[in-house]
Amino acid sequence: MAAAGRAQAARDRVPRIDPYGFERPEDFDYAAYEEFFSTYLVILTRRAIKWSKLLKGGGGVQRSMTVKRYIRKGVPLEHRARVWMGVSGAQAQMDRNPGYYQRLLQGERSASLEEAIRTDMSRTFPDNVRFRKDAEPCLQGPLYNVLLAYGCHNHGVGYCQGMNFIAGYLILVTKSEEEAFWLLDALVGRILPDYYSPSMLGLKTDQEVLGELVRLKLPAVAALMDGHGVLWTLVASRWFICLFVDVLPVETVLRVWDCLFSEGSKILFRVALTLLKHHQASILEATSVPDLCEKFKEITQGRFVTECHSFMQRIFSEPGSLSRASIARLRERCRARLLVQG
Repeated sequence: MAAAGRAQAARDRVPRIDPYGFERPEDFDYAAYEEFFSTYLVILTRRAIKWSKLLKGGGGVQRSMTVKRYIRKGVPLEHRARVWMGVSGAQAQMDRNPGYYQRLLQGERSASLEEAIRTDMSRTFPDNVRFRKDAEPCLQGPLYNVLLAYGCHNHGVGYCQGMNFIAGYLILVTKSEEEAFWLLDALVGRILPDYYSPSMLGLKTDQEVLGELVRLKLPAVAALMDGHGVLWTLVASRWFICLFVDVLPVETVLRVWDCLFSEGSKILFRVALTLLKHHQASILEATSVPDLCEKFKEITQGRFVTECHSFMQRIFSEPGSLSRASIARLRERCRARLLVQG
Protein backbone atom coordinates (compact mmCIF):
# COMPACT_ATOMS: atom_id res chain seq x y z
CA MET A 1 0.00 0.00 0.00
CA ALA A 2 2.86 2.35 0.82
CA ALA A 3 4.35 1.82 -2.66
CA ALA A 4 0.94 2.35 -4.27
CA GLY A 5 0.53 5.56 -2.27
CA ARG A 6 3.92 6.85 -3.39
CA ALA A 7 3.10 6.01 -7.00
CA GLN A 8 -0.22 7.89 -6.81
CA ALA A 9 1.43 10.86 -5.10
CA ALA A 10 4.05 11.01 -7.88
CA ARG A 11 1.28 10.78 -10.50
CA ASP A 12 -0.43 13.75 -8.85
CA ARG A 13 2.78 15.83 -8.84
CA VAL A 14 4.21 15.02 -12.29
CA PRO A 15 2.29 16.67 -15.17
CA ARG A 16 0.50 14.25 -17.50
CA ILE A 17 1.83 16.23 -20.48
CA ASP A 18 5.60 16.69 -20.74
CA PRO A 19 7.33 20.04 -21.48
CA TYR A 20 7.29 19.28 -25.23
CA GLY A 21 3.55 18.57 -25.44
CA PHE A 22 3.66 14.76 -25.41
CA GLU A 23 1.10 12.88 -23.32
CA ARG A 24 2.73 10.40 -20.99
CA PRO A 25 1.72 6.77 -21.77
CA GLU A 26 -0.70 4.86 -19.57
CA ASP A 27 2.06 2.63 -18.17
CA PHE A 28 4.39 5.57 -17.42
CA ASP A 29 6.31 5.06 -14.17
CA TYR A 30 5.69 8.42 -12.48
CA ALA A 31 7.50 7.47 -9.24
CA ALA A 32 10.69 6.36 -11.03
CA TYR A 33 10.61 9.45 -13.24
CA GLU A 34 10.15 11.77 -10.28
CA GLU A 35 13.08 10.14 -8.49
CA PHE A 36 15.28 10.51 -11.59
CA PHE A 37 14.20 14.07 -12.36
CA SER A 38 14.89 15.35 -8.85
CA THR A 39 18.55 14.43 -9.41
CA TYR A 40 18.61 15.50 -13.07
CA LEU A 41 17.21 18.93 -12.22
CA VAL A 42 20.33 19.65 -10.15
CA ILE A 43 22.49 18.68 -13.14
CA LEU A 44 20.39 20.81 -15.52
CA THR A 45 20.68 23.83 -13.23
CA ARG A 46 24.45 23.45 -13.00
CA ARG A 47 24.79 23.00 -16.78
CA ALA A 48 22.53 26.02 -17.46
CA ILE A 49 24.83 28.27 -15.40
CA LYS A 50 27.91 27.02 -17.27
CA TRP A 51 26.24 27.41 -20.68
CA SER A 52 25.05 30.92 -19.84
CA LYS A 53 28.63 31.92 -19.03
CA LEU A 54 29.95 30.27 -22.21
CA LEU A 55 27.36 31.96 -24.44
CA LYS A 56 27.53 35.34 -22.70
CA GLY A 57 27.68 38.22 -25.12
CA GLY A 58 25.67 36.61 -27.89
CA GLY A 59 27.07 35.65 -31.27
CA GLY A 60 27.25 32.26 -32.93
CA VAL A 61 28.36 29.02 -31.32
CA GLN A 62 31.65 27.82 -32.74
CA ARG A 63 32.97 24.25 -32.61
CA SER A 64 35.70 23.74 -30.03
CA MET A 65 36.81 21.07 -27.58
CA THR A 66 35.11 23.04 -24.78
CA VAL A 67 31.83 23.22 -26.70
CA LYS A 68 32.07 19.49 -27.56
CA ARG A 69 32.62 18.63 -23.89
CA TYR A 70 29.75 20.87 -22.80
CA ILE A 71 27.42 19.32 -25.41
CA ARG A 72 28.19 15.79 -24.25
CA LYS A 73 27.14 16.82 -20.74
CA GLY A 74 23.85 18.24 -22.02
CA VAL A 75 22.47 21.42 -23.57
CA PRO A 76 19.70 23.18 -21.59
CA LEU A 77 16.48 23.59 -23.57
CA GLU A 78 16.74 27.40 -23.56
CA HIS A 79 20.11 27.21 -25.40
CA ARG A 80 19.47 24.12 -27.54
CA ALA A 81 18.30 25.79 -30.75
CA ARG A 82 21.20 28.25 -30.74
CA VAL A 83 23.76 25.52 -30.09
CA TRP A 84 22.34 23.20 -32.75
CA MET A 85 22.25 26.02 -35.30
CA GLY A 86 25.87 26.93 -34.58
CA VAL A 87 27.64 23.57 -34.44
CA SER A 88 25.71 22.06 -37.39
CA GLY A 89 26.51 24.90 -39.78
CA ALA A 90 22.78 25.67 -40.16
CA GLN A 91 23.19 29.21 -38.83
CA ALA A 92 25.92 29.96 -41.36
CA GLN A 93 23.74 28.62 -44.20
CA MET A 94 20.76 30.69 -43.06
CA ASP A 95 22.88 33.83 -42.79
CA ARG A 96 24.25 33.27 -46.32
CA ASN A 97 20.76 32.82 -47.76
CA PRO A 98 18.47 35.53 -46.31
CA GLY A 99 14.85 35.17 -47.42
CA TYR A 100 15.49 31.82 -49.14
CA TYR A 101 13.04 29.86 -46.98
CA GLN A 102 10.18 32.26 -47.72
CA ARG A 103 10.98 32.23 -51.45
CA LEU A 104 10.70 28.42 -51.43
CA LEU A 105 7.22 28.63 -49.90
CA GLN A 106 6.15 31.26 -52.44
CA GLY A 107 7.52 29.36 -55.45
CA GLU A 108 6.08 26.63 -57.65
CA ARG A 109 4.71 23.58 -55.86
CA SER A 110 4.53 19.92 -56.80
CA ALA A 111 1.06 18.40 -56.32
CA SER A 112 2.54 14.96 -55.62
CA LEU A 113 4.93 16.39 -53.02
CA GLU A 114 2.10 18.26 -51.30
CA GLU A 115 -0.09 15.17 -51.26
CA ALA A 116 2.67 12.96 -49.79
CA ILE A 117 3.29 15.46 -46.99
CA ARG A 118 -0.40 16.07 -46.32
CA THR A 119 -1.02 12.33 -45.99
CA ASP A 120 1.43 12.12 -43.09
CA MET A 121 0.21 15.16 -41.16
CA SER A 122 -2.36 13.32 -39.03
CA ARG A 123 0.10 10.48 -38.40
CA THR A 124 2.70 12.82 -36.93
CA PHE A 125 2.74 12.72 -33.13
CA PRO A 126 -0.94 11.95 -32.40
CA ASP A 127 0.16 11.84 -28.73
CA ASN A 128 1.36 15.45 -28.83
CA VAL A 129 -1.25 18.07 -27.96
CA ARG A 130 0.56 20.78 -29.97
CA PHE A 131 0.14 18.87 -33.24
CA ARG A 132 -3.60 18.34 -32.87
CA LYS A 133 -5.91 20.30 -35.16
CA ASP A 134 -7.68 21.93 -32.21
CA ALA A 135 -4.39 23.19 -30.71
CA GLU A 136 -3.81 26.94 -30.64
CA PRO A 137 -1.47 27.39 -32.37
CA CYS A 138 -1.48 24.04 -34.19
CA LEU A 139 2.01 22.94 -35.26
CA GLN A 140 0.74 20.99 -38.28
CA GLY A 141 0.93 24.20 -40.35
CA PRO A 142 4.60 24.96 -39.57
CA LEU A 143 5.45 21.26 -40.03
CA TYR A 144 3.79 21.21 -43.45
CA ASN A 145 5.64 24.38 -44.48
CA VAL A 146 9.06 23.08 -43.40
CA LEU A 147 8.61 19.76 -45.21
CA LEU A 148 7.23 21.44 -48.34
CA ALA A 149 10.08 23.96 -48.44
CA TYR A 150 12.64 21.20 -48.00
CA GLY A 151 11.08 19.12 -50.78
CA CYS A 152 11.28 22.13 -53.10
CA HIS A 153 14.86 22.83 -51.97
CA ASN A 154 16.14 19.26 -52.40
CA HIS A 155 14.45 17.65 -55.41
CA GLY A 156 16.66 14.57 -55.07
CA VAL A 157 15.01 13.77 -51.75
CA GLY A 158 11.64 15.48 -51.95
CA TYR A 159 9.77 13.99 -49.02
CA CYS A 160 10.41 10.67 -47.31
CA GLN A 161 8.50 9.11 -44.42
CA GLY A 162 10.44 9.66 -41.22
CA MET A 163 11.30 13.25 -42.10
CA ASN A 164 7.98 14.37 -40.58
CA PHE A 165 9.03 13.13 -37.13
CA ILE A 166 12.46 14.75 -37.41
CA ALA A 167 11.06 18.09 -38.60
CA GLY A 168 8.44 17.92 -35.84
CA TYR A 169 11.12 17.65 -33.15
CA LEU A 170 13.07 20.48 -34.75
CA ILE A 171 10.00 22.74 -34.63
CA LEU A 172 9.33 21.85 -30.99
CA VAL A 173 12.90 22.80 -30.04
CA THR A 174 13.48 25.87 -32.23
CA LYS A 175 9.91 27.28 -32.30
CA SER A 176 10.99 28.67 -35.68
CA GLU A 177 10.05 27.33 -39.13
CA GLU A 178 13.13 28.82 -40.77
CA GLU A 179 15.58 27.44 -38.20
CA ALA A 180 13.87 24.02 -38.35
CA PHE A 181 14.26 24.09 -42.16
CA TRP A 182 17.99 24.82 -42.02
CA LEU A 183 18.58 22.20 -39.32
CA LEU A 184 16.70 19.66 -41.45
CA ASP A 185 18.97 20.63 -44.33
CA ALA A 186 22.02 20.07 -42.13
CA LEU A 187 20.80 16.60 -41.17
CA VAL A 188 19.52 15.38 -44.52
CA GLY A 189 22.05 17.13 -46.73
CA ARG A 190 25.29 16.84 -44.76
CA ILE A 191 25.19 14.81 -41.55
CA LEU A 192 23.15 11.89 -42.96
CA PRO A 193 23.71 11.92 -46.73
CA ASP A 194 21.58 9.47 -48.72
CA TYR A 195 19.49 8.44 -45.73
CA TYR A 196 16.33 9.85 -47.29
CA SER A 197 17.11 9.65 -51.02
CA PRO A 198 14.96 7.30 -53.14
CA SER A 199 17.61 4.56 -52.91
CA MET A 200 18.21 5.18 -49.17
CA LEU A 201 21.76 3.95 -49.81
CA GLY A 202 23.19 5.87 -46.84
CA LEU A 203 20.60 4.39 -44.48
CA LYS A 204 21.14 0.85 -45.79
CA THR A 205 24.90 1.30 -45.58
CA ASP A 206 24.78 2.38 -41.95
CA GLN A 207 22.54 -0.56 -41.03
CA GLU A 208 25.16 -2.83 -42.58
CA VAL A 209 27.87 -0.96 -40.67
CA LEU A 210 25.98 -1.57 -37.43
CA GLY A 211 25.94 -5.28 -38.26
CA GLU A 212 29.70 -5.24 -38.79
CA LEU A 213 30.29 -3.37 -35.53
CA VAL A 214 28.14 -5.89 -33.64
CA ARG A 215 30.20 -8.73 -35.15
CA LEU A 216 33.36 -7.04 -33.89
CA LYS A 217 32.15 -5.97 -30.44
CA LEU A 218 29.24 -8.31 -29.59
CA PRO A 219 29.88 -11.54 -31.56
CA ALA A 220 27.34 -13.58 -29.57
CA VAL A 221 24.54 -11.18 -30.53
CA ALA A 222 25.67 -11.24 -34.17
CA ALA A 223 25.70 -15.06 -34.14
CA LEU A 224 22.16 -15.14 -32.72
CA MET A 225 20.93 -12.73 -35.40
CA ASP A 226 22.61 -14.77 -38.14
CA GLY A 227 21.29 -18.03 -36.68
CA HIS A 228 17.71 -16.78 -36.94
CA GLY A 229 18.32 -15.10 -40.30
CA VAL A 230 17.29 -11.71 -38.90
CA LEU A 231 18.51 -8.67 -40.83
CA TRP A 232 19.34 -5.42 -39.06
CA THR A 233 16.81 -3.66 -41.31
CA LEU A 234 14.07 -5.59 -39.50
CA VAL A 235 15.00 -4.55 -35.97
CA ALA A 236 16.93 -1.30 -36.29
CA SER A 237 15.69 0.59 -39.36
CA ARG A 238 13.43 2.85 -37.26
CA TRP A 239 16.35 3.65 -34.96
CA PHE A 240 18.21 5.17 -37.90
CA ILE A 241 15.49 6.58 -40.15
CA CYS A 242 13.74 8.39 -37.26
CA LEU A 243 16.97 9.07 -35.34
CA PHE A 244 15.44 7.34 -32.29
CA VAL A 245 12.31 9.55 -32.29
CA ASP A 246 9.36 7.51 -30.95
CA VAL A 247 11.92 4.87 -29.96
CA LEU A 248 13.65 6.43 -26.93
CA PRO A 249 12.17 8.91 -24.41
CA VAL A 250 11.96 12.50 -25.68
CA GLU A 251 14.66 14.02 -23.44
CA THR A 252 17.02 11.14 -24.25
CA VAL A 253 16.47 11.67 -27.99
CA LEU A 254 17.27 15.36 -27.61
CA ARG A 255 20.47 14.57 -25.69
CA VAL A 256 21.45 12.19 -28.53
CA TRP A 257 20.68 14.91 -31.08
CA ASP A 258 22.85 17.40 -29.17
CA CYS A 259 25.79 15.14 -30.01
CA LEU A 260 24.50 14.22 -33.49
CA PHE A 261 24.62 17.87 -34.60
CA SER A 262 28.04 18.31 -33.00
CA GLU A 263 29.86 15.04 -33.79
CA GLY A 264 27.98 13.49 -36.68
CA SER A 265 26.31 10.16 -37.37
CA LYS A 266 28.75 7.95 -35.46
CA ILE A 267 26.65 8.91 -32.39
CA LEU A 268 23.85 6.72 -33.78
CA PHE A 269 26.20 3.71 -33.68
CA ARG A 270 27.23 4.56 -30.12
CA VAL A 271 23.60 4.63 -29.00
CA ALA A 272 22.74 1.37 -30.80
CA LEU A 273 25.80 -0.48 -29.47
CA THR A 274 25.18 0.75 -25.91
CA LEU A 275 21.59 -0.55 -26.02
CA LEU A 276 22.75 -3.90 -27.37
CA LYS A 277 25.70 -4.31 -25.00
CA HIS A 278 23.75 -3.34 -21.88
CA HIS A 279 20.94 -5.78 -22.73
CA GLN A 280 23.09 -8.50 -24.30
CA ALA A 281 22.16 -11.15 -21.72
CA SER A 282 18.44 -10.54 -22.27
CA ILE A 283 18.79 -10.55 -26.06
CA LEU A 284 20.64 -13.86 -25.98
CA GLU A 285 17.65 -15.47 -24.24
CA ALA A 286 15.58 -15.07 -27.45
CA THR A 287 14.65 -18.40 -29.04
CA SER A 288 12.69 -17.26 -32.11
CA VAL A 289 12.39 -14.37 -34.55
CA PRO A 290 9.26 -12.90 -32.86
CA ASP A 291 11.02 -13.27 -29.50
CA LEU A 292 14.07 -11.45 -30.86
CA CYS A 293 11.93 -8.62 -32.25
CA GLU A 294 10.23 -8.27 -28.86
CA LYS A 295 13.61 -8.08 -27.12
CA PHE A 296 14.65 -5.23 -29.43
CA LYS A 297 11.47 -3.37 -28.47
CA GLU A 298 12.10 -3.93 -24.75
CA ILE A 299 15.67 -2.62 -24.78
CA THR A 300 14.49 0.88 -25.79
CA GLN A 301 12.24 1.16 -22.73
CA GLY A 302 12.69 1.42 -18.97
CA ARG A 303 14.91 3.17 -16.51
CA PHE A 304 18.17 2.66 -18.41
CA VAL A 305 17.06 4.93 -21.27
CA THR A 306 14.82 7.25 -19.22
CA GLU A 307 17.77 8.35 -17.08
CA CYS A 308 19.22 10.29 -20.00
CA HIS A 309 22.27 11.76 -18.26
CA SER A 310 23.74 8.44 -17.17
CA PHE A 311 22.70 6.90 -20.50
CA MET A 312 24.70 9.54 -22.40
CA GLN A 313 27.72 8.88 -20.18
CA ARG A 314 27.43 5.19 -21.07
CA ILE A 315 27.36 5.75 -24.85
CA PHE A 316 30.84 7.25 -24.64
CA SER A 317 32.27 4.38 -22.58
CA GLU A 318 30.44 1.11 -23.28
CA PRO A 319 30.99 0.75 -27.06
CA GLY A 320 34.73 1.51 -26.75
CA SER A 321 36.66 3.21 -29.54
CA LEU A 322 34.72 4.28 -32.65
CA SER A 323 37.01 6.48 -34.71
CA ARG A 324 35.84 8.41 -37.74
CA ALA A 325 38.46 6.61 -39.83
CA SER A 326 37.27 3.13 -38.83
CA ILE A 327 33.63 4.05 -39.47
CA ALA A 328 34.59 5.50 -42.86
CA ARG A 329 36.38 2.27 -43.84
CA LEU A 330 33.42 0.15 -42.78
CA ARG A 331 31.05 2.41 -44.70
CA GLU A 332 33.15 2.16 -47.83
CA ARG A 333 33.20 -1.64 -47.63
CA CYS A 334 29.48 -1.98 -46.88
CA ARG A 335 28.47 0.53 -49.52
CA ALA A 336 30.51 -1.31 -52.17
CA ARG A 337 28.87 -4.60 -51.16
CA LEU A 338 25.38 -3.10 -51.44
CA LEU A 339 26.13 -1.63 -54.87
CA VAL A 340 27.31 -5.03 -56.12
CA GLN A 341 24.14 -6.64 -54.77
CA GLY A 342 22.14 -4.04 -56.68
